[in-house]
Amino acid sequence: MQEAATIDSPLKYKRVILKLSGEVLNGGKAGDPIDAATLEKTCAQVKEIYDLGVEVCVVIGGGNIFRGLNGAERGVDRTTGDYMGMLATVINGLALMDSLEKMGVTTRVQSAIPMNQIAEPFILRRAMRHLEKNRVVIFVAGTGNPYFSTDTTAALRASEMHADIIMKATKVDGIYDKDPKKYDDAVKYDTLTYIDALRQRLTVMDSTAFSLCLDNNVPILVFDLNDEHAIRKAITGEKIGTLVSARG
Repeated sequence: MQEAATIDSPLKYKRVILKLSGEVLNGGKAGDPIDAATLEKTCAQVKEIYDLGVEVCVVIGGGNIFRGLNGAERGVDRTTGDYMGMLATVINGLALMDSLEKMGVTTRVQSAIPMNQIAEPFILRRAMRHLEKNRVVIFVAGTGNPYFSTDTTAALRASEMHADIIMKATKVDGIYDKDPKKYDDAVKYDTLTYIDALRQRLTVMDSTAFSLCLDNNVPILVFDLNDEHAIRKAITGEKIGTLVSARG
């Protein structure tokens, strides 16, 4: 069994779903879908909590390569575009796997769309077994269905895997009442209820994902991945980001 590293605070969460957007991997660099330095920093954060003994699942998006909604704007059929986006998540998932394995983190990639030469099919009991064997599990290809986002995938997998929380990494330090990059008077929420998030139509996650988390009582923590130790801070109970839950 893997030995947990010595830490000052007890672990607040034992099993987590880490939701990463594809855009996180490009480091803000136009024309480079996966920036090597950004990929390494992201995986270092995953390794940091893995070394603490946390059971980690990752749901990765594909927006750095192709996003179905954007494809529709270019004349690509929405269903076709969504499948293209799912394939983009597979590329990102393999990049995460390669980087984590080089850091000594045993990893498995599970795909919602069968592609046996590249990834395992998603099988719930097998995914659970990987966690028991101290492996990081990366879920790719979304839910395998068009019209469902990777946010919804994170909510679905968190419910299936009985995760303690969804940790959604973004480019801002939480949820605001409006875009903080456009409005200086934007107000950050420390906590929110699912109902308030749905009522205000906050775009940090789509309504299907919020509703699924509401139905299954899965809390969501939205935080800034640019803080190099953000995930560890959340795992050990430090107050960061915005927590969305039943009670707010």
